[in-house]
Amino acid sequence: MEEDKNNKKEISSLYTQINSLHTRIKELEIENANLSSQIALCHCTKNEENVNVNVNGNNAVVSVGKTDNGVEIVRKSKKKKSQDVRGLLNHPRRYIALKVMYFGQRFYGFASEAQMEPTVESELFKAFEKARLLLGDRLESQYSRCGRTDKGVSATGQVIALYVRSNFKAETNSGVISEGHYDGEIDYVRILNRVLPRDIRIISWCPVAADFHARFSCLSRDYKYFFWEENLNISAMQSAGKKFLGEHDFRNFCKMDAVNVHNYKRNVTSFDISPSTERWRDKELWVIRIRGSAFLWHQVRCMVAVLFMIGQGLESEEIIDVLLDIEKTPKKPQYIMAPEMPLVLHSCEFKGLAFSSVADTRQALFAHLENECQNLMKQAAIFNDALNSSYTEDDEGRSPFMKGLLAKKVLHVPLMKRPTEPSYEERRAKLDSGALKKGVVELSPRAGVPKD
Repeated sequence: MEEDKNNKKEISSLYTQINSLHTRIKELEIENANLSSQIALCHCTKNEENVNVNVNGNNAVVSVGKTDNGVEIVRKSKKKKSQDVRGLLNHPRRYIALKVMYFGQRFYGFASEAQMEPTVESELFKAFEKARLLLGDRLESQYSRCGRTDKGVSATGQVIALYVRSNFKAETNSGVISEGHYDGEIDYVRILNRVLPRDIRIISWCPVAADFHARFSCLSRDYKYFFWEENLNISAMQSAGKKFLGEHDFRNFCKMDAVNVHNYKRNVTSFDISPSTERWRDKELWVIRIRGSAFLWHQVRCMVAVLFMIGQGLESEEIIDVLLDIEKTPKKPQYIMAPEMPLVLHSCEFKGLAFSSVADTRQALFAHLENECQNLMKQAAIFNDALNSSYTEDDEGRSPFMKGLLAKKVLHVPLMKRPTEPSYEERRAKLDSGALKKGVVELSPRAGVPKD
């Protein structure tokens, strides 16, 4: 008994340490943001004593002294990279938001923290450096992103924010341009699209206030998920999806991160399923559209996976209520989430932002996207031709894929009869036990990273 009491005291002490560390991390993040802001506004340069440098093009003429009879000794050298960087740091800058489109099939997610390359974010920063728009490093640029999409997920309305070089003269000694000006500014969209890979495009930009943050200033995020009808019961899926509306605990509709996430309540503000304009043979392409203030890790794909089970008649609409009730269902049943490829971060909503681009640049973007669509349609035509030569439809008009899908009905195990994942409490207990044995408190490398 005495040993149990001591263990409880140690666990309680560890909880106190963890809470204290989380508080300290938040304080450090705020302090870090303030210092980064000061660095971004600083234009201090060190005096170079006894050496006069005159930079002309790629060469630097350096005065290194004089002879006894007063003749100046000069030496020519190539302009150093440090001189280039110093020149950029002295350049006027402005804080802007950029709307980004990307097709995620070949990327290992958006965030550069991913263990594999390429990522969308790493390609963006390569473009910033090539275009000489970046002032200082990533920290000094006060970079922020709205959402962190996973491997294979695309976006047509991702938003990032950072300090970049400006054409305008600074109105104050800070070197920072105010929000309002557009005319005469660098065409950020055109310059970046010239150096970005074909599957990433900047759509538009706008100046933002110094306190803007792409993640925390976002009011809502809008996701789309495309799918073929394939005899799914769309009406049942629509009815079941409406149960997601409002604030609920979505721990049974996500990949749980018990190290960093302790609140699994999220607010879904809009849900709809509607046909798109695309068709293939006699099949219609549909889209699920879900909007909310924020989302958990893999939340949308887990929601869609359960809706597909309902659409196939494998689960009833009431399964949504059961999974949202964490008192009745504290542990998530094991199921495979929907594929990542059809998922798109469609848009991110902000208050008072007016994104824009130059007309010629916008036309170039349209031409690029039209060309990409035509190329993909040619590829689709080749696959369609191969498909036609591979099979013929049966009397019921069902493809082999659909027949296989229907045949698997008998193999379906109801969600509530499946093995479950550990509950949040069980995960926390295991983490606390491990920390107690090691005598240390470990923080995940994903700590503080948004899961949207």
